[in-house]
Amino acid sequence: MAVPTNTRETYGAIGIREDLSNIIYNISPMDTPFLNGCGRGTADNTLFEWQTDELKAAASNTQIEGNDYTSTAETEPRRLSNYTQISATQVQSSGTAEAVDFAGRKSTQAYQLAKRAKEMKRDMELMLLEGTVKAVGSSGSARNTACFSTWIGTTAVGTSNVVAASTGGGLTNNGAATAGPDGTTEAGTGGADTAITIALVNNVAARIWNLGGTPDTILCDSTVKGTISSSTVGGAVVAAPRKDIGSKDNITAVNAVDVLVTDFGTFKVVPDRFIPTTQVDFVDFDLWSVDYLRPFRTETLAKSGDSVKQLLIAEYGLRAKNGNGSGQLKSAI
Repeated sequence: MAVPTNTRETYGAIGIREDLSNIIYNISPMDTPFLNGCGRGTADNTLFEWQTDELKAAASNTQIEGNDYTSTAETEPRRLSNYTQISATQVQSSGTAEAVDFAGRKSTQAYQLAKRAKEMKRDMELMLLEGTVKAVGSSGSARNTACFSTWIGTTAVGTSNVVAASTGGGLTNNGAATAGPDGTTEAGTGGADTAITIALVNNVAARIWNLGGTPDTILCDSTVKGTISSSTVGGAVVAAPRKDIGSKDNITAVNAVDVLVTDFGTFKVVPDRFIPTTQVDFVDFDLWSVDYLRPFRTETLAKSGDSVKQLLIAEYGLRAKNGNGSGQLKSAI
């Protein structure tokens, strides 16, 4: 059907007001399970230290009556250390940018600072889980704090709590000391990608249990989370009646495993968007903390021209109170 002659349409009209929503939509994920789960501590220096210890192996202990005893050989605690690292980002806005009226935000500087803070938390989650080893740094290079993977592996009792999915065998991480990992080396690779099974989960859980650990959380990527929820690992599809709004009976198909019960512990299964796809971490959060030399702060920098400059900065390091209490499964899918 033809449009009548001289009908005014919007295509060539001038002066139509724009329709711009006053809401900014952002779906970028902000969950950081490892960072949020760790305790929060303080550091007083760029190098911070702590000690770990363990009991000797249990053995038969029967003595003769009237014996003249000799002193049992003593073992000293291990002295461990890590470095703090600096994370920072700068936001700079011109005076004009602060004066104009932006949709969805009163101040472009404040909006960008809030956005950068969220990005820094995501950066921290990634760095604390990936394979970074500790480094003292220098005047021309940054310090690094040793990540989760560098504090677990071969231990003083000779049983590794890091397992290769392809073989089910333990992977070594001796570091600079034969007694156990010290933040300087990551355990070896897990070989070819291998589907996670309940046997592999039990294997890692048993190794940690044998060392005295009791982790309660499994951190994994989306692929492993889906595999654990399948009937081959964690459960089966269950049709369960559920009362919903309006008192109508509905049937809900459940195919998710959020808690996994094994022979050697009960684990919350938590997907982490920033964990390397090559690892599944078994974590006791009571044994980990992020220690801050400088907590998150915003500093206004010296003014140079018609703009405002602000620096968002934090300095922190990872403390592994005892790596024997956690573990890892490598190259599981």
